[in-house]
Amino acid sequence: MPLLPILRFPDPRLKTVAAPVEMIDDSIRCLARDMAETMYEAPGIGLAATQVDVHKRVIVIDASETRDHLLVLINPELVESEGVQVCEEGCLSVPGIYDKVERAERVVVRYLDPDGKAQKISADGLLAVCLQHEIDHLEGKVFVEHLSLLKQMRIKAKLVKQSRITA
Repeated sequence: MPLLPILRFPDPRLKTVAAPVEMIDDSIRCLARDMAETMYEAPGIGLAATQVDVHKRVIVIDASETRDHLLVLINPELVESEGVQVCEEGCLSVPGIYDKVERAERVVVRYLDPDGKAQKISADGLLAVCLQHEIDHLEGKVFVEHLSLLKQMRIKAKLVKQSRITA
């Protein structure tokens, strides 16, 4: 399976709102497998299809210590949230940048699995953060948008400068 190229902030394609998956078929299951391989290789704990320039509502997550608990969520929808937690976040689309973001402490997400079966997951801690972070990507939002405008401008300038150096 090929590794997929990950879009880097401030690429405007990261602002695209992903469309719902109408039919779960082999192409969607293949996309999820390729996304998982890309996420593990990067290495990361979550990846949204938007980040690999596929604008469909698909995310993969593995927040386990052992890296053997892959979740594939198709058309995920945040249905409940409560509490507040502040965690340091990073993102494969914003390499080398980490900052504190306020998120819900507990969430419930409804989604379809790769077999098309309706599922619901309740999560707290790191998994709750990861679910919210990846669902944000499907809505065209990158975690740095939760930060102040000044921090966003500094991050954008730093990444643009890095891309010129590596180009």
